[in-house]
Amino acid sequence: MTVSERILPLSVSVSFEFFPPKTEKMQEQLWESVARLAPLQPGFVSVTYGAGGSTRERTHDTVLRLKREKGLAPAAHLTCVAASKAEVDDVARLYWQEGVRHIVALRGDPPDGGKYQPHPDGYAYAVDLVTGLKRIADFEISVAAYPESHPEAASAEADLDNLKRKIDAGATRAITQYFFETSTYLRFLERARKAGIQVPIVPGILPVTNFAQVQKFSAACGTNVPAWMADLFKGLDDDPDTRRLVAATVTAELCRALAGEGVEHFHFYTLNRADLVFAICHILGVRPKEQ
Repeated sequence: MTVSERILPLSVSVSFEFFPPKTEKMQEQLWESVARLAPLQPGFVSVTYGAGGSTRERTHDTVLRLKREKGLAPAAHLTCVAASKAEVDDVARLYWQEGVRHIVALRGDPPDGGKYQPHPDGYAYAVDLVTGLKRIADFEISVAAYPESHPEAASAEADLDNLKRKIDAGATRAITQYFFETSTYLRFLERARKAGIQVPIVPGILPVTNFAQVQKFSAACGTNVPAWMADLFKGLDDDPDTRRLVAATVTAELCRALAGEGVEHFHFYTLNRADLVFAICHILGVRPKEQ
């Protein structure tokens, strides 16, 4: 029996990350994406903040609409940036009152791209935010994990220690920064387990459509872009249809390989584009129930 035969059809679950729209056109794109992906019955859908909390109000509105109108289980992002503890706590209480039980707790990035500075009256870091949220209510809390280490971490060991502190403070799941090679995730998972981290560590998956943009962002966030991947996208700058086909193939192969290693849940960074994610989910056996 081949690897492909062994893992197909797959028995996996998925979740999706969206970002709140900035314009009317982007709003249409968001809700079209939600409508396309909702029939796949994701375990949850998360909604991001912009840097410095720049999309805070739009995030709140999107989260509540996902729950009230679409019947999905939202996971609302909360960050430490540019907000006092009282402000963050008020938002968390509102979410709890509205039936939102899942929070993605992050330190967050400053809006100007400079060095992070804690708000003088705020939660300093994600571990403090997790502790504060648990004082408010018994939220399910997801936190970020970095298989290739956070770019600001003193070392890989220090970064893993920080993840352990977030888990010990009450986080129930870690979602990774995106990566492009199976071995990157598996090495990190092994290190985390040896460090005593036993919560689910969900791989964050980014289907690549704009390779140049991903290269730039990956350089900033410390994600390695392998040479073989650059070669696959070479010469496709003006060929979006082929880029999408390559992206679907690369991402599906990554997920299939991870599933073959026992991974049962994938978190997709959708960029509010549904078709590519929907196709990858179909390959993985995640399909609308009527099928």
